[in-house]
Amino acid sequence: MGTMKNILCINTGGTFNKYYNPTNGLLEVDKFSNTIKEITKKWLCEINVVDIIGKDSLDFDDNDRILLLKTIKSHSSFDKIIVIHGTDTMHLSAEVLAKAALPHKIVLTGAMVPFSIDPVEATANFASAIGYAISLDDHGVFIAMNGCFDNYKNVIKDRINNKFIYNIN
Repeated sequence: MGTMKNILCINTGGTFNKYYNPTNGLLEVDKFSNTIKEITKKWLCEINVVDIIGKDSLDFDDNDRILLLKTIKSHSSFDKIIVIHGTDTMHLSAEVLAKAALPHKIVLTGAMVPFSIDPVEATANFASAIGYAISLDDHGVFIAMNGCFDNYKNVIKDRINNKFIYNIN
């Protein structure tokens, strides 16, 4: 099996990775990239994955964003980084990464609905993020969500309609 050369996926948790735990009746965040493994098991290549944080992005703090930044810096051999991230604070992490002015093409993605409930959105967003990262010419921080692909400042969460849209302001 081949490997997607020079692409690293950093899995931080979020709704993308949530699953129903029948023991306690809660939706919990899977910390071991089982969603990514499920999505990619039929692909003809392997994805380089690092699991960190493993929580809902509403529970992220500054230390989590610092860990994300350090993780990217410690994987300097990869110029394309996909970050699976919760949608509620994706923009905050994107700002931290952008301020660091890293020499990477960083694409944040996630899902509004857990893969375990409906796999379509998470799969489409993840695949789109990979394709977008491959197509980028310049480094920077980007978001690929719900068919919107652009600099993180230009793609925002529409909390009324529960989807990401282009920022027209």
